[in-house]
Amino acid sequence: MKTNKELQRRVMDELQFEPSVDSAAIGVTANEDIVTLTGTVNSYAEKTAAVRASERVSGVGAVVNNMHVELPSLHLRNDEDLARSVLHSFEWSVLIPHNQIKVKVENGWVVLEGKVDYKYQKTAAEEAIYNLTGVRGLSNSIEVIPVPNVGEVKSKIENAFRRASEIDAKNIKVDVFNGEVTLRGQVHSRTERVAAENAAWSAPGVRQVKDEMTIPA
Repeated sequence: MKTNKELQRRVMDELQFEPSVDSAAIGVTANEDIVTLTGTVNSYAEKTAAVRASERVSGVGAVVNNMHVELPSLHLRNDEDLARSVLHSFEWSVLIPHNQIKVKVENGWVVLEGKVDYKYQKTAAEEAIYNLTGVRGLSNSIEVIPVPNVGEVKSKIENAFRRASEIDAKNIKVDVFNGEVTLRGQVHSRTERVAAENAAWSAPGVRQVKDEMTIPA
């Protein structure tokens, strides 16, 4: 069990190691396994990179993102120009069903709405925006349409578990209700846990994955 000071230091070291982040501008505090990031960064991409770098550190259970984006004058854009760039980025991606997604922009904050069939489509739409100049923040309200046939979703996930070399399928129980998947049982490592979650998200119509799996001490 790492102390708060040890975890804080490890996160700070990871931020310094991440080349896309100005670690000197970011404050880090740790309370048990919860890390809070504060400070001002120059872009939404940098803000996202800082969060992801912190999540990579062993012992971090959750990251509270209290960073603020202050765009340099050269990166300022009006909302109409930014909205047009977002739409163009969607059109250039084969992963994004852009006709199913609505975009709103206010003071550099992008809001995504609409309905898609897969979680990866929602994620792709969000990731297409990270590196656009002028983005101050993002709210992804895209919904994943649940598949009516619960048995089919459950079967697809269980079959995916059996195919994956890093997942011990017999130890994980899958429950599905209205697009929400709950995973229970014991896994051997965090790697297996993440692999199981990713496999569940890959099934059509999955809106949420609840991880109730445990790792034996």
